[in-house]
Amino acid sequence: MHTFTYPETGATRRRPLPGGYDHLHHRAPVGRGRASFEAAGAAVTEWRMHRATGFLVAASADRAEAGASVEVTLCLGPLHLKAPCEVVWAEYTGERIGFAYGTLDGHPERGEESFVVELADDGTVWFAVTAFSRPALWYTRLAGPLVRVLQRSYARYLGRTLRRIAAA
Repeated sequence: MHTFTYPETGATRRRPLPGGYDHLHHRAPVGRGRASFEAAGAAVTEWRMHRATGFLVAASADRAEAGASVEVTLCLGPLHLKAPCEVVWAEYTGERIGFAYGTLDGHPERGEESFVVELADDGTVWFAVTAFSRPALWYTRLAGPLVRVLQRSYARYLGRTLRRIAAA
């Protein structure tokens, strides 16, 4: 167990999100039916969705579970940007599969992000990203509003990636 870099641990499960942070809410349909739901849920919680976007993922568990450590790394040529996290909560039910991780020391942001797949009553499979964060390192502070633009773009990219995975 590590020390989180923010005090509101688990807040992505509740509303409203805590003040003093930038908030991200992104929701997109990624498929239809139980098979699509299960495929998307497995891709999210087994780290395949993140890996499919080109990020490196090192995790202490094969699937998301509370207390698991996760390090997501973006490689830009010789530059490797590491984002150490710990899974705060995980949920595996018949209509909802997902998890949230919180930031640890060395992460460029402070806060929490959740990735959830839901099966609606009409059979639509939805993917939702919810986050609250603020800059933690000099380069994210320097980048200012560009960080928020990149986060929103990445959330949309995750949705498109998950849609392809769930359809396969």
